[in-house]
Amino acid sequence: MASYDSDEEVDYATDPAWAHITPLPQDDGENPLAQIAYHPDYVVAMSYLRGVMAINYHSAQVLKLTADIIGMNAAHYTVWGYRFKTLMALETSNGFDDEKTNWSWRKELDWVQSIAKQYEKNYQIWHHRQLIIDHLNDPTGERERTNEMFGSDSKNYHVWTYRQWLVKRFNLFDKEELDTMELLLKEDVRNNSAWNHRYFITLGRLGTESPAVGVINREVEFAKVAISKAPQNPSPWNYLKAVLRKGNIGLASLKDFCEQFAPIDSEDDIKSSHALDTLSEIYDETGDLGRAEQALVLLAAKYDPVRKNYWRYRKRLLGSNENVPTASEKTPIVHATA
Repeated sequence: MASYDSDEEVDYATDPAWAHITPLPQDDGENPLAQIAYHPDYVVAMSYLRGVMAINYHSAQVLKLTADIIGMNAAHYTVWGYRFKTLMALETSNGFDDEKTNWSWRKELDWVQSIAKQYEKNYQIWHHRQLIIDHLNDPTGERERTNEMFGSDSKNYHVWTYRQWLVKRFNLFDKEELDTMELLLKEDVRNNSAWNHRYFITLGRLGTESPAVGVINREVEFAKVAISKAPQNPSPWNYLKAVLRKGNIGLASLKDFCEQFAPIDSEDDIKSSHALDTLSEIYDETGDLGRAEQALVLLAAKYDPVRKNYWRYRKRLLGSNENVPTASEKTPIVHATA
């Protein structure tokens, strides 16, 4: 019997090892309106999987079968689901030492990683991995695995979703996690996913709990350094505002900082529309309506004319008590877990 990770091709219709399985063809009813033209190999493999599922059969053969189908269609969640059920059944019946299956959870994780590299935007792969790690109750090496994936795409949503689940599941709110986010943001200060995750591990997880003053100060300074490197990058501006809100600190504390990037009395020296936007709020809150109007006029006319109607709307609200969010004010998104 071939091991589940073997590259050996199987002709399911002629292989004696599959003689005990009755293949079940797909039933699309009579005269289907838009029948999908599947590849013949896929049609055969799926017919045998239906036969396997019909008798609830689990073996190394089934691992090989599901691996073949996943190689043809990695997004087939039913196949992934049955593969996990088979793995669980093999653990119960064989343990980790069955020479016929040549199988272990770690081998499965290695195989999943190889599939993930081929199909980077696939959700099912990471959900499967989550089920395994949750079952093993052991996150050893998993952060390294996600770091490896970030090396090829540091904004892969599915990998970030898995990473957040991993951190929550095993309480990995530690220096290693913070250091990794710092490294990713040094490599790409515009990586909004890394900004989101940093907020999650430092402040987002606290809920209604008040953060430590030292943490707030550290994150404010971190965001300011990032803004200094790329003043027109919205991510650290959004992060900075979110940190201040979490710490119940008013925007007025940013006045001097913002004026470094948006001196409205020297239009040619303005480097950031986000700083200008923030200043318009600060001036409005502190009663300096003339400067607030000047900032909004500059945004509408020169620095963000695409949203000129929005800036004009904001201008009409100056001095009112109506609370209108700024164009760039967005609390960092905390990824939904899988």
